[in-house]
Amino acid sequence: MCGIVGYIGPEGAAPILMDELSRLEYRGYDSAGIVTLDGDGLHLVKTRGKLQVLRDRLARDGEPKGNLGIGHTRWATHGAPSDVNAHPHLDDQGRVAVVHNGIIENYQSLRRELEKEGCVFRSQTDSEVVSQLLARRLEKCGDLLEALTSTMGRLRGAYALGVVAKACPGTLAAARKGSPLVVGLSDHGNYIASDIPALLPYTRKVYLLDEGEIALVYADHVEVYSEWGEPVEKKVYEVTWSVDAAERGGYKHFMLKEIFEQPRAIRDTLNPRLRDGRIHLEEAGLTDEYLAQVKRVVLIACGTASHASLVGRAAIEQLARVPVEWDVASEFRYRDPILSPDDLLVVVSQSGETADTLAALRLAKENGCKVLAITNVVGSTIAREADRVLYTWAGPEIAVASTKAYLTQLLCLYLVAIEMASAKGRLDAATYDRYIRELQTLSDKAQTVLTSTTAEQELAKRFCHSRDIFFIGRGLDYAAAMEASLKLKEISYIHSEAMASGELKHGTIALIEDGVPVVALSTQGAVAEKLHSNIRAVKARGAVVVCIAYGDSSVEDGVADYVLYIPRTDDLFAPLLSIIPAQLFAYYCAIERGYDPDKPRNLAKSVTVE
Repeated sequence: MCGIVGYIGPEGAAPILMDELSRLEYRGYDSAGIVTLDGDGLHLVKTRGKLQVLRDRLARDGEPKGNLGIGHTRWATHGAPSDVNAHPHLDDQGRVAVVHNGIIENYQSLRRELEKEGCVFRSQTDSEVVSQLLARRLEKCGDLLEALTSTMGRLRGAYALGVVAKACPGTLAAARKGSPLVVGLSDHGNYIASDIPALLPYTRKVYLLDEGEIALVYADHVEVYSEWGEPVEKKVYEVTWSVDAAERGGYKHFMLKEIFEQPRAIRDTLNPRLRDGRIHLEEAGLTDEYLAQVKRVVLIACGTASHASLVGRAAIEQLARVPVEWDVASEFRYRDPILSPDDLLVVVSQSGETADTLAALRLAKENGCKVLAITNVVGSTIAREADRVLYTWAGPEIAVASTKAYLTQLLCLYLVAIEMASAKGRLDAATYDRYIRELQTLSDKAQTVLTSTTAEQELAKRFCHSRDIFFIGRGLDYAAAMEASLKLKEISYIHSEAMASGELKHGTIALIEDGVPVVALSTQGAVAEKLHSNIRAVKARGAVVVCIAYGDSSVEDGVADYVLYIPRTDDLFAPLLSIIPAQLFAYYCAIERGYDPDKPRNLAKSVTVE
């Protein structure tokens, strides 16, 4: 979602704010702006478009002065992208500036109330009501903390706020409720940001604000309060990963870099948990005693994480013989789900801040469920609120289109499935050992897939101008096909659809005509013949078929026009390898079409609104 940054200290704020914003461009945005404060008041510069447009304006008109400021990259939710709707937002008398990430659900009633009092609104956003409301509260009480707590009491929805006020020239204020926000601590000033990468050039020491907390940030110290204005003692969190990990490192795009980091990510996720031929999940409280008594598992996630969860559902049911329910978080929380304290609810989220997934977690806890989080971000809201956490250890993932996070989510789910099956006595020792040995080969096999990308590049040139591309598969291949289709559509903007291949004849085959590409994932031996029959059906209607299959498999003559090969593995683990050629194909399609795969239109890395 939107990016929020802020700085207060001895240096000029504008260059620091622009640098921080540049490190949050991966989040997705359609406009950008900064505001600084000095003795002459608030200096606002904002514009529709990418950050370069704002840079050009600052180069032409000069940087605003001041050692205190806030900045923002906006992803539109209320009001079309425009200079007026861009953040920061000032109140109608220019006393307070606010940047906001989230959605104020009751903004219309607040706006009507303020307009009756004579307030003049300039934008169509929900965010402007915060600056207008806060300015009036501050004028009445004269205390920024009191004004913030009072304003937060009037707001419904999710928000992270950065605030500067003319009346408080030495204070940068921040507040969060439902949207992430961190405070950076250093000897050269202090900072706020939506995400840690913005702060890495300046500090590794941060406060992770919890739900409802307010930070008053000064040049030399930071005070944190609850939403009721009570002081809060915070623990300093030390960031362990480097600036280099959040930079491209010679790759043209973050997405390509992260695709090639997957062998390393596999090792980092597995190695701490595979010792002496056994899986060790005690870090998450997943002891054999606990896993043995689990009667039902509920998997909840959104987007790419939901596709990983589909694979996890099949693995847990197949191995542990435990019923598993799967749902997307945005639907789960509104359908009055049946939950029991005996259930293990597993939420999967790369960022650990996904709004719908977080809401599902809270619903589950209200119903007495124990919650396991699988997430990549240490200290994220979901990680802090879950009862147990399995970190994926993928390292920072900057590209909007998730790649290495998906693979590491799969690995965590496989580990849970295998260990649960063992704890319940469903796996004999020989099978358990075979799975462990195969897991230990996956990093090298992923590296083998990445040895050459020529085939994926050539196919991208062949199909990048297609109107539609279909992905099909059966069993675990169907789950992988869904993720492959998502990767393609989100960065290349080619219409893509994934389906269980047996469902083709129930309608979708009507869309197959001469030249339509169909990508068939073929790694599940038990259903290979049936899949090949489905492939023949689309070829009979003119489809051009690309198969993703094992290098030693016998893709029957005439079944496929092109084949992308992966190393042989146990069919259970095939989604870990089969997705890599699909990721590369999607990436090169975007490149061939002239699009930046790191900044897909209308999308954001972390979806922190419903």
